[in-house]
Amino acid sequence: MRLSSDSFQNRQRLPEEFAAGVRTEDGAGFGPNRNPHLRWDDVPAGTKSFALLVIDPDVPTVPEMVGKPGVEIPVDQPRCDFTHWAMVDIPADVREIAAGSASDGVVPHGKQQPAGPAGSRQGLNAYTGWFAGEASMRGDWYGYDGPFPPPNDLRLHRYFFRLFALDVERLDVPDRFTSDDVFRAMHGHVLAEAAIHATYSLNPAVKD
Repeated sequence: MRLSSDSFQNRQRLPEEFAAGVRTEDGAGFGPNRNPHLRWDDVPAGTKSFALLVIDPDVPTVPEMVGKPGVEIPVDQPRCDFTHWAMVDIPADVREIAAGSASDGVVPHGKQQPAGPAGSRQGLNAYTGWFAGEASMRGDWYGYDGPFPPPNDLRLHRYFFRLFALDVERLDVPDRFTSDDVFRAMHGHVLAEAAIHATYSLNPAVKD
């Protein structure tokens, strides 16, 4: 199975159009936050649905350092995963997701009914936890919300788009599911996986 995109090249920088955060005169602010285009082919026989996960594995593990004036987050700080998109039950005949068709702009408190392929279900992304303490933003953040890495982070972040071909039409996940739920439910049902990744940073000192 092969996965590709007209919106970015594999291993290259993601255009700002598809990011939740962009550079501003004051440092960083919200961006267009459109989902990028995705296309796949060479699907294995027996595929009954697809699952899509978008994960950044380069997120700092010391949140107190994020955005702190005069502080730079070192490259070698331990990192953790941050899920930007979790979608399941994508019908087996779907081969493409158009740019901007599932996300276009940042919605305070999160998108409650994000658009997607007919029949698909979208789960919570990690902004749900990140904004939990902010009254103006907290809520259930469903669907795609793009990169917004810390502007003071010295590491170039990577965003892995992972598509799984499954042998079940409907994945056994709760209504309010996360990427962890998807990984658990997919166990034993994955026929093939395809992945590509983009890079992104809001730190002017970090080069692609």
